Amino acid sequence: MTVVWVVAGIFVVVAGLAVGVVARRGRPGTADDRAAGRDARARQQRYEAERQGDQGATWQRGRESGG
Repeated sequence: MTVVWVVAGIFVVVAGLAVGVVARRGRPGTADDRAAGRDARARQQRYEAERQGDQGATWQRGRESGG
């Protein structure tokens, strides 16, 4: 019977830790996390704008050289 209680206790501890981890991850991020997210989005938008500009220039060169 002792083994059953030990296993049940271990199960309760593991379940409690899992709930704690999930609850902690659900909290809003810190100011640093939010700033890093803004920086990443700005960097991605700059990259996309540059890429779109490069593609437009390539298309324009193709139109000029083609007949």
